[in-house]
Amino acid sequence: MEREEQAFELPRSLYKELKAMNREQMQKVLADIYDKGAKSVEHGAIEFESLREEIGKINGIGEKRLDEIMAVIESFMSPAE
Repeated sequence: MEREEQAFELPRSLYKELKAMNREQMQKVLADIYDKGAKSVEHGAIEFESLREEIGKINGIGEKRLDEIMAVIESFMSPAE
């Protein structure tokens, strides 16, 4: 599956507003942008049980190998520490 990358585009009007902001105003705007990004990530959640079932259908993948594969996938999906 190909995923479309949607870059944040900064309109000129927002750029001018950002230049005039103090630290508190800037922090609020950046927090809003961060929240919007976090919400968009939630929509792309992976159903691990469905993924596990589909990988398990592959010929030659047993339960032990499936557990190893799922552990690797989960390590990439967990939040960075």
